[in-house]
Amino acid sequence: MRRNSSLTLTLIGWLSWVVLGPAPGWAHPLDPALLELWESGDGAVEVLWRLPLTQPMNASLRLALPDRCREASSPGVSESGSYLTQRWRIACGRRSLVGERIGVEGLRERKTDALLRVHLADGRVAQAVLRGDLPFFTIPPRAGPLDVVHDYLALGLEHILTGPDHLLFVLGLVLLVHGQRRLLWTITAFTLGHSVTLSLAVLGFVHIPPRPVEALIACSIFVVAVELTREAQGHTLWVGRVPWAMAFAFGLLHGLGFAGALAQIGLPTHEIPLALFSFNGGIEVGQLLFVGLVLGARAALRVLPVRWLEAGALIPAYTIGSLAAFWVFERVTAIFF
Repeated sequence: MRRNSSLTLTLIGWLSWVVLGPAPGWAHPLDPALLELWESGDGAVEVLWRLPLTQPMNASLRLALPDRCREASSPGVSESGSYLTQRWRIACGRRSLVGERIGVEGLRERKTDALLRVHLADGRVAQAVLRGDLPFFTIPPRAGPLDVVHDYLALGLEHILTGPDHLLFVLGLVLLVHGQRRLLWTITAFTLGHSVTLSLAVLGFVHIPPRPVEALIACSIFVVAVELTREAQGHTLWVGRVPWAMAFAFGLLHGLGFAGALAQIGLPTHEIPLALFSFNGGIEVGQLLFVGLVLGARAALRVLPVRWLEAGALIPAYTIGSLAAFWVFERVTAIFF
């Protein structure tokens, strides 16, 4: 086995354990709460408050709405899929919500985020991601192009860097493909693949239910684990000659997963192409940062004796395969139950 392969195998095992091992079910942390408001010209505002079932309705999350707003109807509660939803109306007077501060308290304690989306009476949509350190958002008069680029670039970066399933697949590509030029073409093919389906899905040309997509993404990681095991055992890889083809095909699949996350966040109606481009750009930046981290760590490990690296060659393959198998079972089960 070549030294580079052994170095990568050991690195994958270490990263898999440190990053993924403590939380095997943490495949998509970007599953935040959603606070959505629709403003009408007569001062009435419809409120939707949606929580994942992992965040029950009695969770210590408190809405912070403008002081001038008063409840106009009792909340109705419904359950749909993996979410619990409350809907009600509030009366805020005839003045617009522009300039008002809206937020969700308790995010830091619950270690979660919340998406805020406000449909203003003038047709604009103001939105933000509320976090523990920034739980409030002041609705601006109008979001400019630079604001859209900043917000969606950050969202794309956050999604890829907090999505272990996508990162694990990228790690697999770095592991299976040897040679800088071949790796460059393979990563580029993966990028092209997920960019195509991300764009098509967001623009409404393709629609596939998210649960089967997530299950198939887990299957793609399992395929990488199988190939990793075969390489560690000295077998010829079926992806050896055309790794870019596998990367492109599975990239199409992962793009649908990215589109599902972006659908939860939503797009500003006046800047859809710019927001889509920025979100995809954030994904690419995060992906390149991660690949650079892996390659840098692999270079640092060259000082270790080869026999130490080869001794644990199968550990990362089994770790990745176990995580992927768990995700496959979890996500396939979620389709039917």
